[in-house]
Amino acid sequence: MITICKYLSKAEWGQLFVGLLLTVAQIWFNLELPDYMADITRLVETPGSEMHDVWVAGGKMLAVSLGAVACMALTGLITARVGASFSQRLRSLEFARVESFGPAEMNRFSTASLITRSTNDITQIQMFVTMGLMLLVQSPIMAVWAVAKIAGKGFEWTMATGVAVVILLAAIAILMALVMPKFKAMQTLTDNINRVARENLTGLRVVRAYNAEDYQEAKFDRANDDLTSTQLFTNRAMSVMMPLMNTVMNGLMLAVYWIGAYLIDAAGMADKLTLFSNMVVFSSYSVQVIMSFLMMSMVFVLWPRADVSAKRVLEVLNTEPTVTDGERTSGERDAEGRELRGEVEFRDVSFTYPDSREPMLEHVSFKAEPGQTVAFIGSTGSGKSTLVNLVPRFYDVTEGQVLVDGVDVRDYTLTALRDRIGYVPQKSVMFKGTVASNVAYGDSSGSGDSAAITSSSGNNVTESGKEIARSTGNGVTADSVETAIDVAQASEFVDKMPRGIDSDIAQGGSNVSGGQKQRLSIARAVWRHPEIMVFDDSFSALDFRTDREVRDALARECADSTKLIVAQRIGTIMHADQIIVLDDGHVVGQGTHRELLETCEVYRQIAESQLSESELAA
Repeated sequence: MITICKYLSKAEWGQLFVGLLLTVAQIWFNLELPDYMADITRLVETPGSEMHDVWVAGGKMLAVSLGAVACMALTGLITARVGASFSQRLRSLEFARVESFGPAEMNRFSTASLITRSTNDITQIQMFVTMGLMLLVQSPIMAVWAVAKIAGKGFEWTMATGVAVVILLAAIAILMALVMPKFKAMQTLTDNINRVARENLTGLRVVRAYNAEDYQEAKFDRANDDLTSTQLFTNRAMSVMMPLMNTVMNGLMLAVYWIGAYLIDAAGMADKLTLFSNMVVFSSYSVQVIMSFLMMSMVFVLWPRADVSAKRVLEVLNTEPTVTDGERTSGERDAEGRELRGEVEFRDVSFTYPDSREPMLEHVSFKAEPGQTVAFIGSTGSGKSTLVNLVPRFYDVTEGQVLVDGVDVRDYTLTALRDRIGYVPQKSVMFKGTVASNVAYGDSSGSGDSAAITSSSGNNVTESGKEIARSTGNGVTADSVETAIDVAQASEFVDKMPRGIDSDIAQGGSNVSGGQKQRLSIARAVWRHPEIMVFDDSFSALDFRTDREVRDALARECADSTKLIVAQRIGTIMHADQIIVLDDGHVVGQGTHRELLETCEVYRQIAESQLSESELAA
């Protein structure tokens, strides 16, 4: 918990310092009250005292009480502000860090765990900063100050207070030893229940199709019961704290009065008033000592979970991405001085996943010239997707080099590299918004997430307040979005939507089919008009006719872009400029469709399994 405080800003440290001063002032006010109480007691017990003096002492006591209340209120306001701003910063930092993670880091933290760490864990930290931080400072200062106040006022009373403190410390130590492991387990169990709930929601169709509702409910109940039983254990253990504190406090008060009665009874008349006054003061200060431990017990309720949560948040914040920025922002130039645009080259590339011993790719070499279409085919698990994922640096090669425009991809800044690439993943991803905001997505040259998409005449064509993609330097136009949609052959269903490109897309694209999502993903890549287009098995959900129409439109509209296509269907790639056949991570064939039919046994077997004799001969 201490380590995470390094993320507090200077302004927040300043506010906490002011809060500390107010806390000290509050303690001083609280510890002044017994003295005024003793004065009033002395005035009441002394014959001939003036009522005016009692009113003056009472007025001072009231003023001190109001001062303590004011300090407490200001301290609460300051800690609430610091807790809110600190948690906001932590959420932003954690989100930004997760954004920088590649697949290797995402495999280390589950999605459910990352969600818990950025919500529940940060809430625990906020609660501690808001409620526990000042109590952690206040309780020891109050305890030491109160003990210093009562020192020398009576050995018997001091011994009684010491015994009460020892009992409290022993009880707190035992309770902490019992609950700390459970608090640590509680956050992991929260991850687990989030994971089960998320799996059930994302896989709801499969659950219903297999009548697995009872199975999912049983799984959730197990996760829920584990978390509930752990919470009940910690709550029951911590529930002992408050009654124990009250019992010790009441017992101490009883002991103080019993000892005081004994001492007063044994003292002479001259000392009785002094002893009575000391007993009143001592009882008040002893209550302050116990109250300080009561506050400390509240800290011990908040601290364990906040400490565990802080470690989990720091684990994310301290994780450095394995894929880091280079320094280049531009590619090499050709012999005529023109900058290369779209050249991709693999030089003896080998790659092994971080958690694997066996290489996924070995000694892969090829070159894709600007504007060419290069296709990759092979059996499942042969390394096709892994290969194309090395181009945008989702992973870095283990050996060899991947070159884009003559420069090793590791030398580029990630922004500069990925600005050159239009990527269409295997699993199409849609974001909540509109068709237009999903197609015109991710242009880093824009000025914000709410830029309006305008028609070529400059008229706004989106509803005010819609979530729209970032604007390009020239402005996102409806024409550019519609052109990209046309290339992806998505116009046939977009035009039938209620508001065309302004029609809503639900979270995850649940209101469009798999093939429609795939076409919108292709349109997203086309809209950027990148130098390199990567299609990772992005035509699998399209029928043969649409597949052909999309490829023809890409060849026509994106002729200057280099296209890297991973496919399972021969028909999708047979007209590529170059086809690379992978088998168990090795290149076993390289050439055109006709060349591979003659020279590559693996390719011929795949082709014969998908195409008829007449289609092969065509």
